[in-house]
Amino acid sequence: MPIQKVTINSTDVDRSVDFYTRHLDARVIGEATKDRALLDFVTATLEVRAVSPSPSSWLPDDLQLGFRHIGFKVDRVDPRAEMLKAVGVPFHLDPLDAEGGVRICFFFDPDGTLLEFVEGDLQYAAVFDSDGVAAERALGVPERPRLDHVAVTVRDRAATEAFFSPLGFSLIGTIEQPNDPRGFRIAYLKSGDTVLEIFTYNAEKQPREPQLDAPGFSHVVLAGSRAPDKAVHVDGTGVLADPNGLPFALRAGTAS
Repeated sequence: MPIQKVTINSTDVDRSVDFYTRHLDARVIGEATKDRALLDFVTATLEVRAVSPSPSSWLPDDLQLGFRHIGFKVDRVDPRAEMLKAVGVPFHLDPLDAEGGVRICFFFDPDGTLLEFVEGDLQYAAVFDSDGVAAERALGVPERPRLDHVAVTVRDRAATEAFFSPLGFSLIGTIEQPNDPRGFRIAYLKSGDTVLEIFTYNAEKQPREPQLDAPGFSHVVLAGSRAPDKAVHVDGTGVLADPNGLPFALRAGTAS
């Protein structure tokens, strides 16, 4: 599975582990410490790393390039949203029926990482890979939330598709947003059991430099050992970034 792991930064690892195990049915892998925890979400893992509180330049505005949110497929959105609201979890978008025949909601984890619940199978406006769509639907209704996708805003869909193609991602379908005045479209690049959800807009977009140590999303770990063309190193670390500023690392084998 090309998305092996998503790494997020937390100012309190114990609090984050409690949040994800209590509200998203995550399962802890190994032993959680004050500095790190690894959580199982069926199709990929979520790593929680300890960081000190610091300002983040990430904005909950999809016109900002790079990382947007982490999506989890669930059995039913509304009961889960009600439980989150009952304990005061902040919401970005209440449950609603979205384009593509799915029901969704958006909320924040304790360090401001934007998360999405998705119920149902997407009904694509255009299908480019029927086998990929069939494989996606064959996963069925999850017994507990499974990591489904990482969403990214990009400048150009075709260029993004070409960038991630060497890592095994291919376009399976698109969704149109005809009522959005910003010229919003979504494309889905799938490999294995997970997806990169690609946002494009006609409206002007704002760049963002990766922040690997700020609270919230840090980077995604993808299967592979050879960096795609146009990837750049971030702060001299083993983390790379795509041309839109999405930080990612490459790793062969199983993430840990």
